[in-house]
Amino acid sequence: ALASLAGMLLAPLLIVIALAASYRHFAANAAVAGALRGMGAVAVGLMLAMGLKMLATLRHNPMGSWICAALAGTTVVLVGLLRLPLLWTLPCLAIVAWSIARLILLRRDRPT
Repeated sequence: ALASLAGMLLAPLLIVIALAASYRHFAANAAVAGALRGMGAVAVGLMLAMGLKMLATLRHNPMGSWICAALAGTTVVLVGLLRLPLLWTLPCLAIVAWSIARLILLRRDRPT
């Protein structure tokens, strides 16, 4: 299992390392900076499209649309406005969301 995992991760790792090394060489080039800005915009568009695609599943979410929207808004505020790192923001909010969903499911499944 570890050999297959290493095999799947080795090629992308080598590509990223090669791109990082070439970026260090071409960082001052205006065309490269513009291309990276364009790729950032494309990445944002792809994430928004994926989020819109996932909106249909919110109807079946035990937390409901309002709590999910509040968590998404909190993520936008923390990362976009307060500039907190996404690496720490997402796991923290995932724990909060999991806890809320767990409480809701426990209350719903509790015998009366």
